[in-house]
Amino acid sequence: MKINRLICSTMFVAGMATSVCGAQATADYNVAPQPRKIQLLSGAPASVTASTVIVCTKGDQTLLRTASFLAQYIEEATGLKLKITDKQQKSNSITLRVQSGEPESYTLTVGPKSVVIAGADQAGVFYGVQTLRKSISAATKGNTLLLPQVVVTDAPRFGYRGAHLDVSRHFFTPGEVKRFVDMLALHNINRFHWHLTDDQGWRIEIKKYPKLTTLGSVRTREQIGVDINGERERVFIDKSHGGFYTQDDIREVVAYAAERFVTVIPEIEMPGHARAALAAFPELSCCGGPFRVEGEWGVLEDIFCTREEVFTFLENILTEVVGLFPSKYIHIGGDEAPKLRWSRCHACQERIKALGLKDEHELQSWFVTRMEKFLATKGKRIIGWDEILEGGLAPDATVMSWRGVEGGVEAARLGHDAIMTPTDYMYFDYYQSENRVEEPVAIGGYVPLEKVYSYEPCPEELTAEQRRHIIGVQANLWTEYIADYPHVEYMSLPRMAALCELQWCGPEQKNYGEFLKRLQRLTAIYDLSGYNYRRHVAEAK
Repeated sequence: MKINRLICSTMFVAGMATSVCGAQATADYNVAPQPRKIQLLSGAPASVTASTVIVCTKGDQTLLRTASFLAQYIEEATGLKLKITDKQQKSNSITLRVQSGEPESYTLTVGPKSVVIAGADQAGVFYGVQTLRKSISAATKGNTLLLPQVVVTDAPRFGYRGAHLDVSRHFFTPGEVKRFVDMLALHNINRFHWHLTDDQGWRIEIKKYPKLTTLGSVRTREQIGVDINGERERVFIDKSHGGFYTQDDIREVVAYAAERFVTVIPEIEMPGHARAALAAFPELSCCGGPFRVEGEWGVLEDIFCTREEVFTFLENILTEVVGLFPSKYIHIGGDEAPKLRWSRCHACQERIKALGLKDEHELQSWFVTRMEKFLATKGKRIIGWDEILEGGLAPDATVMSWRGVEGGVEAARLGHDAIMTPTDYMYFDYYQSENRVEEPVAIGGYVPLEKVYSYEPCPEELTAEQRRHIIGVQANLWTEYIADYPHVEYMSLPRMAALCELQWCGPEQKNYGEFLKRLQRLTAIYDLSGYNYRRHVAEAK
């Protein structure tokens, strides 16, 4: 960390010198997430002016798109409008290119006359561009941008760097979802977990079953957040709430995310959290209904039955889902599935006997394994919440550990991949301050910025080999008490900055005090982008 402090000091001096001379603000490479290595070089800074060009390989449409992003970022920060060309130029240029190396890694090299961003792959180039973007975020508008000579060498710690958004409890438009994706890209987050179905709304068009959206996407009452003397009261209002994404909407969001190197992972909940689907198809339950799309938050008893027609239904749904999402993963939920209905259901009890299962927990394991095998025929793998461990884990399942870290530890010891998302650190629907009066109503809990930053995803009790199964980290944003999109941004930012640093950086790089200084470069972009973020960083400790 001594090196990083030296860098900060050096950059401050450079910035002061240019200010005295009346030039534009100098770039500062101390950004979040913190690059793995920053080597400042001697010599005068490179100058970026209106005549500087961005160079990318002829015919490479992906690089061209990333170059367009870079031109947009530079114009937003400085007002400079740079042209893009495929003609190689050794001076007065910013060159983007792909070279070999560790996945998603890059080098950012600033010489006296030119800049080169070289990624090991297209994603690496994009993340190099993000680092340069953040480095100039505090630049003032004018005719010159100064870039101190440097070699930045960087690569992520985890391949899976996720963020989740629940659109079932409250629906957000495709445009708002794309704005959320933009936030992920800014923070080097490469997985968007899209929670599309739950008891409170079915949000994805399934052409074979139009009633899922005509009936399952609309509820007529809603539980609102009311705190009385610090206690939550169950208060309901008569309010229609609905909305769903057409398959064209889905394709549009998936393509938009892919351009920003974000893979979209859909979640289709089963066997529990099924009330919205059962409102449209009550015959797929154990008791026959009738059901309504629920406006109350919490865990409901009604889940999918285990009769054959249920699997036909779910397989038909997943066939359409697979056609919309290129991701190798499909999330099938598996959490909070009460077994009361199964325990009283003749068909489910007969299924347990026929399969020689011990109990309803093993029945759920069989259910999940069956869906896993089906998705494998489509070339997909499953992710499930850590309850899928109960009764036995499906052979190739990845566990998302939310009830603490124990699920991830158990999965890793069994040789399964795990994604860590424990509530105490990674639930962004929790309060950001102990003083709840100053905050919008949240679901409860307390996860301030520093606590997010403090999280270490690889538990000490695992061996080195087992730790390789901890493939990533994710934060979750559930929206029971988040009814509009500006509130989504407020709950996400700046906690997403702390998240991205622990996803990208090794523990030896982390220093909360230094992070708060680097956070200022991100909040400058928040301001440029008009993001609604929690500004009381000093109070969020």
